Amino acid sequence: MKTSIPASLALGSLLAGTALTLSAAADGGASPAASSAAIATPATPAAVSNPAPAAAPREGRRGGPDLGPLPEIHAPVPNTLPGLLGKRLRWKSSGVLVRPQNDPTHFLYSVKDPTIFRYRDKWHVYATAFMVSGPAAAALLNPGANSPAAGPRRGGGGGWSMVYLSFADWKDAPNAKLFYMDTVPGFDGYKCAPEVFFFAPQKKWYLIFQTQRPAYCTSETPDDPKSWTAPQPFFTPDIRTPNLPIDYHCIGDGEHMYLFFTGDDGNFYRSKTSYAEFPKGFSNPVVAMRGTRNTVFEGSFTYKIKGTDKYLTCVEALSPTRFYRAYVADRLDGEWYPVEGLDTFEQPFAGIRNMTFEEGVEPWSDQVSHGEMVREGNDERMILDPDNLLFLYQGIANAENRGDYGRLPYKLGLLRALKDSE
Repeated sequence: MKTSIPASLALGSLLAGTALTLSAAADGGASPAASSAAIATPATPAAVSNPAPAAAPREGRRGGPDLGPLPEIHAPVPNTLPGLLGKRLRWKSSGVLVRPQNDPTHFLYSVKDPTIFRYRDKWHVYATAFMVSGPAAAALLNPGANSPAAGPRRGGGGGWSMVYLSFADWKDAPNAKLFYMDTVPGFDGYKCAPEVFFFAPQKKWYLIFQTQRPAYCTSETPDDPKSWTAPQPFFTPDIRTPNLPIDYHCIGDGEHMYLFFTGDDGNFYRSKTSYAEFPKGFSNPVVAMRGTRNTVFEGSFTYKIKGTDKYLTCVEALSPTRFYRAYVADRLDGEWYPVEGLDTFEQPFAGIRNMTFEEGVEPWSDQVSHGEMVREGNDERMILDPDNLLFLYQGIANAENRGDYGRLPYKLGLLRALKDSE
C-alpha cells in the first residue's frame, strides 16, 4: 500500500516503441490500459482512522468454512501464448512514479495496490495507502514528533485507506497530487485494494475494493473521486468466505461476471453472478486454484488474451521474495494451469530475476508486488494486448523491507515488457 518525487526518471526511452493507440470516450470505450492489502490492526485507536478487522490465522490448508472440493494442482503446461507472452519475458522498470504525500490531516507511509485506466486523455490511478489521518497526522508532520509506536499486530499505528491521482503522461506522474478518498462521505474506515472498470451493459463505472469482504460503488465520471456512490456489499450476509479474503478482481465473459480473490491461505477463489443480476446475486465462493502461501499468495489479476480464447491469471507469490506467476485457462470457470517459463522465481512472469531498470534510474525495488496490467480497454472483459505489456506495480528495496508491514515504504513504478529487438 503506498509517494514524493523520484530523484531520477527516464520514461522517455522506457515508453519509446510502445505503440498504444488510445481512445477513451466518456462511454468507457477502448483505451489501454489492480492488492496487496495485508491486514493490520492498530496499537492505539487514537492514531487510527481505518483499522483492518482482526486478522485470521495465516497458515493452514484453508481458513473459514468448507468451500467445496479442492482442485488438482496441475503441472506447468508448455507456453503457446501469443506475442510477448509467448516468450521469456524481460521487463524494464521506470523510476518511482508515485510516492506517499502528506497534508495537515494525512500522514502516509506507503502507496500500493494500484488500479489504472485511461479516460478523457489522462491516466487515472486509484490505490491503497497506509496512513494516519485526522489530528494524529499533524503530530507526525512535526519533525520533532515521534512516530506512532508499533502495535502488537502488523501495521502499528495507522490504517488502510485509498488515494486517487491522474496525469496526462507517465512522465507527469511524479508531480501528480494525491486525493485522499477518506475525505469522501462513506469512504472513511478500512477500504483498500481497488479495481476500476466500465460495465458496458449498464453504462456505469465500478470501483470495487475490500472492506474485508468485497464492496463496490458506481459513477458516471470516474475521473471525479467525489462522484462515487456510497459503498455497498457484493455478498449477502449468508455468503461464506475464507477467514481472510483479500484483493478482489472482477472480469466478465458476456454471460457471467466473476469475482476472483485470494485468501492468504494458498488458495485462489472464484464467485460468479449473471450479467443480468450484477452486482448482486454472487454465488458462494469455491476454490478455483490452489498451491501454498509461497506460490499462491495475493494480488491476483485476470485478463482475456486478445485474439485468443485463453484467459490469463497472474498471482503474486511470496517466497523467496515477492514475484508474479502466470496461469492459463480456457474458461473463467475452468481449470487453471501454470505456464512453463512464467511460473518460478528464476523464470517468473515478473520479478527481480527478469527486470532491469531504465538507463539513468537508480534501482529502487528488489521485488514485483501487487499491481495491475494496462488493459486495451476499460470494460469488464479485461482485454490484454499480448504485444503491448505494461505493468504498474508496487515495489520496495530489500533494505527498506523490514518492520511493521503497514509502515513499509512501498511505492509505485511501471514495467514495460521488452521486444526481441531491445
